[in-house]
Amino acid sequence: MKAIIELREVHKAFGDNQVLKGVSLAIEEGETFVLLGRSGSGKTVLLKLIEGLMQPDAGEVLLDGQDLGTATGKALRELRGLLGIQFQSGALFDSMSVFDNVAFPLRERKLLPSREAIEERVHQTLTLVGLASAAHKLPGELSGGMRTRLAFARAYGVRPKILLCDDPTAGLDPLLTEAIDEALLVGKKELAATILLVTNSLPSAFQLGDRLGLLHEGRLVEVGAPAQFKQSPHPAVQAFLHDWLERRAEH
Repeated sequence: MKAIIELREVHKAFGDNQVLKGVSLAIEEGETFVLLGRSGSGKTVLLKLIEGLMQPDAGEVLLDGQDLGTATGKALRELRGLLGIQFQSGALFDSMSVFDNVAFPLRERKLLPSREAIEERVHQTLTLVGLASAAHKLPGELSGGMRTRLAFARAYGVRPKILLCDDPTAGLDPLLTEAIDEALLVGKKELAATILLVTNSLPSAFQLGDRLGLLHEGRLVEVGAPAQFKQSPHPAVQAFLHDWLERRAEH
């Protein structure tokens, strides 16, 4: 299998804050890769580099074998067309209804042949994340958890070749977390999508991930299958797992 997402010695700093310090990673087509790390470790920055919203200070970011840093015009639009993106902030259109937020990229990219086909896709997607009854509402009328689900639905609705998810289950209860995880499993199995998932939920990570990686102090300190990751002797990995177990015990 070829790498559909590839980072080669990527560096990124903001002033004196060196966020990424030579990160290299290859994610194969159809793989689900889960990115873990503490708050501020650079996970969202890494996603924004893959999305093309930021440029690395050094190194290369490739999608489907093409360097995002050199792609322009039609080639860049085609590369970005491979992506479905769920932003951590939501990045929702507050003046559009829930329905129209999900429909917007389908209309914009002309991905379906008719208005009826778009309506059916939007209804299926909203039902999957438990928002069908809120289709007429505006994002401002939704709870934080509902906004998170809407952001995921908009990314998932285009049935992308690559799905980038920035903590899609943040703030959700176990049942809704399970619904999002199920949607990701559908994306993996039925759509053959490549998924890069940032999450703070270790159960989701171990259930969904083909491989897991831990960002720590600007570097990927461990990458491996779930069983290998759990047994990693790296102190940062063991501290991360231990801290998560302690937080769960407190709740």
